[in-house]
Parts: sequence; C-alpha cells; structure tokens
Amino acid sequence: MNEQELTKKLTAPFEAKDVEWRIQQTTQDKSRGLAVAFITSRAIQRRLDETVGPFHWKTEFSPWHQIGNGSQLCALSIYNEERKEWVTKTDGAENSDIEPVKGGLSDSFKRAAVQWGIGRVLYSMDVVWVNIEKQGKSWIIKKSERAKLDKAYTDTLSKMKLTPAPAGGVQSTLTPKQTKET
Repeated sequence: MNEQELTKKLTAPFEAKDVEWRIQQTTQDKSRGLAVAFITSRAIQRRLDETVGPFHWKTEFSPWHQIGNGSQLCALSIYNEERKEWVTKTDGAENSDIEPVKGGLSDSFKRAAVQWGIGRVLYSMDVVWVNIEKQGKSWIIKKSERAKLDKAYTDTLSKMKLTPAPAGGVQSTLTPKQTKET
C-alpha cells in the first residue's frame, strides 16, 4: 500500500457507533452540557491493526513534565514499507483526574493518533449541547441524547462529503446487531 492509500485508510471517519462522547462543560444549573466527541484507544488500536497490521505500528511513552499531576508523551510509529523505515509522530497529554497515569497515557496515545489523521475529523464538528444527569460525583450525557449526537456526527461527515469506515471499535461490539426477520 502506498502512502496515499495508507493515509486514506488511517484518516477514514469512524462510524457513529465508534464515536464516544463526554461532557466538557455544563450550564450553571447543570441541566445541559457541552458534548465533545472522541475515539477510544481500543478503536484506534483496531484501526492501526487493520490498516498496517499489528506488527507494523508501535508506541513509546515518556514523561513530559511533572507540573501538577504530570504528563505523558506518546510517540506513535508506523513502519513505512516503501522506505523501509519507522515514521514517528508524537503528542502529549496531562495526566487525568481519574486513574492519572493510565488516563495520561491513553490521552497522549489518542492525541498522537490524531497526528496521523486518525479521528481528526472530530475537530470539524459544531458545538453540541445535550441534556445531562448526575451519576455519582460526575455529570453524564442522558442516554436519550445518543441519537442527537449520532446525527450531529453524521451531518458533519455529510457536509464534508465523507463516508465512514465500517464499525470496528469497542462500542460497535457492544451494540446489538440488527437481524432481518424471516
């Protein structure tokens, strides 16, 4: 596969069921939240395995700085068959509040994947406000909002004249398959 074909496969948008959402900020009364889309580390790993093969990509993590909770850098390398060399792109993230180091590693991996174009289309999305509810100490998106979020994502792809790759991430394995009744 040449570089152009590889880039096309890596940057192909994910299906809506592979896109996950979290709340970035809430209204003052905590009734609504700004939803931001992301692709899970597992979906990115699957994309890399399916595109270049499990033996043709690798990651290397290193501490970035120790201010506050600290942070991680992830170097994501893909083996270029044509050039017979590893090509590396790096990005970093702060450690997270929950499971700090694991969260920092995961976030830096996702950000490094964006350097390769994986999931980059999510940055083209318009702002989406959704109804939220309290769960424990956090606020989460109400399940009834999923259809609205999926539509916002597919509308973005449609405006950009993009077609998603077949689902393959973790979320798609949790979604029941629709079967045709005979």
